[in-house]
Amino acid sequence: MAHQKHLSLILLSLISLFFILFPQTIQAQSPTAPAPTGPIDIFAILKKAGQYNTFIKFLNETQVGSQINNQVNNSNQGMTVFAPSDNAFSNLPGGTLNKLNDQQKVQLIQYHVISKFYTFDDLQTVSNPVRTQATGPEGEPFGLNFTGQNNQVNVSSGAVETNVYNAIRKDAPLAVYQLDKVLLPLEFTDAKSPSTDDAPAPAGDTTKKGTSDDKTTAKEPSPSTPNDAKKINVGILGLISGVFLMGALS
Repeated sequence: MAHQKHLSLILLSLISLFFILFPQTIQAQSPTAPAPTGPIDIFAILKKAGQYNTFIKFLNETQVGSQINNQVNNSNQGMTVFAPSDNAFSNLPGGTLNKLNDQQKVQLIQYHVISKFYTFDDLQTVSNPVRTQATGPEGEPFGLNFTGQNNQVNVSSGAVETNVYNAIRKDAPLAVYQLDKVLLPLEFTDAKSPSTDDAPAPAGDTTKKGTSDDKTTAKEPSPSTPNDAKKINVGILGLISGVFLMGALS
């Protein structure tokens, strides 16, 4: 009996020592609640990545950044953002941004946002053109064209072409990719077509536009002149004289 009691005490001591030395083993067996995640914030994502201060400024001024946050946090619709670096903005021709009015600045930033979540692999096989959030004055969409080859993706606006680099954020519902160039819409660079009124007349066409000077009017009869009246009077006198002469001879 004494021997069994002694073994029991040893066993209890070993079990107690196990719990003291390896408490994490017991804790791992109990289920743990997932760590809470805060709302997605495009501003915080870009600030953490660094070198996107100019893009952040325009996202804030145009309120496009707030629209992105609202959509990815309050709907099931994902989004894709292409973020030009500070160097990309610095490399624009001088005065490019200053020439843009407020509406064009909004269009420029919206042109870097797609209302759908695209992975890097998706961009290699996407159907072109891909509609962005930017639209023209009559609601016409501004599109981007993507080409992919050998795990490399290029994006083109028609006026600017550049590579799509590493993903700043790649998890749904928001993907953010780095760009080394600012995507200027082709619509910003197209010259306005001349109006038909200003177009030159076709070669060999000598027809002039009608004016009041070119209108043809019927000619009025010329008034009788004094010489014409004299000729009539002489003819009448001659006729009377001839009648009297014939009467005298008879």
